Amino acid sequence: MKLLNVQESRELDRLSRDKYGIPSYRLMTSAGEAVARSCVREFFGAFLRPLLVVAGKGNNGGDGMVAARRLKQDGARVTVALLARAAELKGDAARALAEWKQAGGETEEIAGTGRPLQTASGAGLIIDAIFGTGLNAPVSAPAGAAIDLINESAVPVVAVDIASGVNADTGAIMGNAVRAALTVTFGLPKFGHISYPAADCCGRLEVVDIGFAPQALAEIAPKGRWLELAEMSSLWPTRAAASHKGMFGHPLIIAASRGKSGAALLAARGALRVGAGLVTVAAPETALPGLTTACPELMSEPMPEREGHFAAAATASRLGAVLSGKNVLVAGPGIGVSADTKELIEYLISEGAAPNRPLVLDADGLNAVAEIGCRIVLRAKGPVLLTPHPGEMARLLKRGTAEVNADRIGAARRLCEHTGAVTLLKGARSVIASPDGAVYVNSSGNPGMGTPGMGDVLSGVLGGLLAQGLAARDAMALGVFVHGYAADRVARRLAPVGFIAGDVIEELPRALADATLGEIGRPPCGPMTGL
Repeated sequence: MKLLNVQESRELDRLSRDKYGIPSYRLMTSAGEAVARSCVREFFGAFLRPLLVVAGKGNNGGDGMVAARRLKQDGARVTVALLARAAELKGDAARALAEWKQAGGETEEIAGTGRPLQTASGAGLIIDAIFGTGLNAPVSAPAGAAIDLINESAVPVVAVDIASGVNADTGAIMGNAVRAALTVTFGLPKFGHISYPAADCCGRLEVVDIGFAPQALAEIAPKGRWLELAEMSSLWPTRAAASHKGMFGHPLIIAASRGKSGAALLAARGALRVGAGLVTVAAPETALPGLTTACPELMSEPMPEREGHFAAAATASRLGAVLSGKNVLVAGPGIGVSADTKELIEYLISEGAAPNRPLVLDADGLNAVAEIGCRIVLRAKGPVLLTPHPGEMARLLKRGTAEVNADRIGAARRLCEHTGAVTLLKGARSVIASPDGAVYVNSSGNPGMGTPGMGDVLSGVLGGLLAQGLAARDAMALGVFVHGYAADRVARRLAPVGFIAGDVIEELPRALADATLGEIGRPPCGPMTGL
């Protein structure tokens, strides 16, 4: 599903109004009435008590007042708490307030900081219409105090368009934010709805059509995507009946060090389980024993080593011959960080990523890039895929982990801009940023994935998909989704916590078939309804 940023959302409004002749107040009326319908459908039992609409002075407040008028006309007891003076309202918001008053609606004006919100705790339902998607500064009084009282009331909250206090572009919380049970948004979801930490504030998300011009959306051509099961089949190439393993690629997994051979095994098995034709592991010689015994389908290449790690110069010389016939490189799982590691990663970026040979960098490969400087990735002649978790991203960007997590979309975009690489920021609702400006947010995955080796599996999955000819961005999107989706299936079958990376590997073929061929059926995925 497409995602809008704030600028695109504003442009959708403007084009629908100014170019395609849809009156703005018609859109406001449709929005407010949609919110009212959702309240009746989802919280009808709450109507035994009064309803409270907390409205700001902008168009979001106008939407809330339309909802109030519609609910009052349907027989509900409704009060509007206006966090401004009536004279401050302009345009459609002023019209919505006037029509609310003409309908006999009761309004409590709360301006400045001296008068608290009086009626929140006695309400059966609160409609949050304080701020819309345009909030880009920390919340201040009286809105901040109102948000606190709404949250303290323990009353169900329906947010109009987005929970007040949420940054719609980044998912950051701007000081404090309303914790909604349901958010009703218009046209398309925004990044802030589905990105943490704000996703916890939006509750269940309902997307409704309020009559935006379809031509306006086509003109905007948003590049944001919410990755869901239904979209995956379009990314998967069909296999001919008359095919053989030589047609499905051959990734080279450059991984492991003394004591960390398991990382190479997990990555290699991940590549096999998504259909790579052949897989070879290149590892320090003393790290190889047992790998092919554990997985006899693998091939292996022993590499020169120094103190249990790759010996960079000698390994680079040896790789010159080994690279022949390999169409993807995956480097980093379990290799450790040392002077040799940095030299090897620099070689792989500069020499290994040939025009038609992608390079996936993960784990210690990313830590080496962070020490060298992430702009080294610009030297690559072919596509590069970077897969940091928040700590690795912080090292790559020279920022704090908390800062990365506060704006995950911005962090992914920045690393993509600095490196020219397709970038994945792993974690809950993983973010993919592509050099063409596309930003994807993943819907699959669960907290049980916080266990060793999950990232190694993903790096192998990406290598296996790239080996089969998928473009870098498509391989990243399909790989990240299927990896998380396989873990979701395991969590449902085994338990939410306690499954391991090997369990996910074994589930990959079924998850991939379900996602791309629809052979197994479609369980619910993602928090959205009404799509």
